[in-house]
Amino acid sequence: MGREFELKYSATEQIQDAVAEKYGDFHSITMETTYFDTLGGDLAAQRITLRRRMENGVSVCTVKTPLPDGGKGEWEICWQEPATMVEELCKQGAPQQLLAWTKNGIVPICGARFTRRAKTIELPGGSVELALDRGILLGGDRQEALCELEVELKSGEDRVALDFAAQIAEEFNLQPEPRSKFRRAQLLAKGEK
Repeated sequence: MGREFELKYSATEQIQDAVAEKYGDFHSITMETTYFDTLGGDLAAQRITLRRRMENGVSVCTVKTPLPDGGKGEWEICWQEPATMVEELCKQGAPQQLLAWTKNGIVPICGARFTRRAKTIELPGGSVELALDRGILLGGDRQEALCELEVELKSGEDRVALDFAAQIAEEFNLQPEPRSKFRRAQLLAKGEK
């Protein structure tokens, strides 16, 4: 299992461009994400995210589970078939309970299309990925603009990401975005946004 620890901030295109100008040398990834759940919403009820994301045309399936320390357990595989991705993720160590929760199948419930500009930044004590995401969230027949900045810990203690995120948030006057892309797209699909 990988452990994901990230901080998200709302941004504007102008802020993203200013960050990109300061840090430079970002690489771009085109992402098309479909989020899945059961018809009864069993995964969302457990705060589990199941997605298939096309990353520059490569199919990557991921499941994320909450951890007591505020991070997320994360399992990821390159896999083409959404219908069998839970089984394959469980073979890689994802919680076996997923098989029981999804035994009657999964369905797409929402999604996102965006371009990510990303860069790894080496810092004292570790490294982070700085990501600038711009595109749209999709839920049912609704969509909403997506423009955010993420700081994700790649190595070291959580403090490495927390300190860097606090610095960049202060410098660019960023506001925290506590909800994941999945949660915001899910609210769109439910008509709650």
